[in-house]
Amino acid sequence: MLSISGPGGRYCDGVSRRGFLKVGSLAFGGLSLPQILRAEQASGGGSSEKAIIMVVLPGGPPHLDMFDLKPEAPAEIRGEFSPIETGVPGIFISELMPRLAAAMDRFAVIRTLVGGRDDHNLHQCLTGWESHPQQGDSPEIPGYPEGGWPSIGAVLSAIRGPSDPAVPPFLSLAPPNTESTTRASLNQGGYLGARHAGFEPFKKASDDINLSGVDLNRLADRRALLGSLDRFRRDLDRTRAIASFDAYTTQAFDLLSSSTVAEALDLSREDPRTLARYGVPSGGEPEHGGPKLLENLIVARRLVEAGVRCVTLAFSPWPLERESRGGFNWDWHFDNFTKAKVALPMLDRGITALVEDLEARGRLDDVSIVVWGEFGRTPRINKDAGRDHWPHVGNCLLAGGGLRTGQVIGRTDRFGERPVERPVHFREVFATLYHALGIPASDTFLHDRGGRPIALVDDRAPIRELI
Repeated sequence: MLSISGPGGRYCDGVSRRGFLKVGSLAFGGLSLPQILRAEQASGGGSSEKAIIMVVLPGGPPHLDMFDLKPEAPAEIRGEFSPIETGVPGIFISELMPRLAAAMDRFAVIRTLVGGRDDHNLHQCLTGWESHPQQGDSPEIPGYPEGGWPSIGAVLSAIRGPSDPAVPPFLSLAPPNTESTTRASLNQGGYLGARHAGFEPFKKASDDINLSGVDLNRLADRRALLGSLDRFRRDLDRTRAIASFDAYTTQAFDLLSSSTVAEALDLSREDPRTLARYGVPSGGEPEHGGPKLLENLIVARRLVEAGVRCVTLAFSPWPLERESRGGFNWDWHFDNFTKAKVALPMLDRGITALVEDLEARGRLDDVSIVVWGEFGRTPRINKDAGRDHWPHVGNCLLAGGGLRTGQVIGRTDRFGERPVERPVHFREVFATLYHALGIPASDTFLHDRGGRPIALVDDRAPIRELI
């Protein structure tokens, strides 16, 4: 494993978010890469250019301040922001997202996402399933598969396999302070096993190979990182000269030392005008973690171009103040509107640039993009100018994948509390994403560790309005 230590953070529930960033990591659930390669030898897998970029907003984004504003509601519901007209007549979104509004014909908004739990857990965003053991629960919950639910990236790894032997099929780019829960990491393999788990950026494992002199505060300096990778490759060459390797160990070293992933990380190869469109500055350190978040959207595009089938990342700006009340991410129990003024324009710029970038490269129909969090926020504003947890309804943003965009699906009541038209479950979104990836979810079954056949999404069908 190649590790860079990093700081931690907390949500309102007190769960620690400490982690380790691993670039080109070789740790899958504690197994060594040679073991994984041996296990995958006979897995096969088809080839496809279809891919998915999943952008999670950990902590619960405020749906009433993003895509479902209620300008006619009382002040304690509607908040500070006004809706603006988009490029699609009849669709209005937050004034803090003007770029996305102008490009609304390339996006679809679900305003009635249901099935969430009042739990800081990205499990449903990653797997589509809400049924999972809590701490202290018996793992033998009815309907819960032995080994747990796999994320969509693990499913793609199992069904399709790698598109290139030197490129992992599934990779996560979340920054270290944003892992939503220790119970659902962004790379989880679930019942499919560690061999299909993604490259987990933050999870420390044994046998680390540390990048001397490079920590998270220097990751914006890609040259320092690439220089450390070059030194590591030279060390590998010297090691090979004096050591004996079996074929799988050699392949493991080849994967780590391959230039493919390193080149995807090397933003010096990007046109400065592309970086500027995403909002990545040419110099200095922008506020609230912005550069890393926006850079990761570019890296996600570069990774799918390199052959990665699924990239997950957490877009999670820092709070305005590092204090204990509410912590990092989108868990804004206080100062919701002040924080939204930082986070939403950043998200607006980055996501719109990503979609425009993929379209200009002729890849938008092949790459599905989904942006969402684990639940919405309370319509009623609390005494601290914040919004609290609201699992009854949330929003979801979709683009690409050949989906029918330029539309809004669902309608909530006048206060944005609950759906009144077309509720959409998490698993309906997953059925739609699998459809865009060329996988018929309702007819596809995998097997858990006990050998039982498990449906990908139960009997839920793809969202008819989108396909």
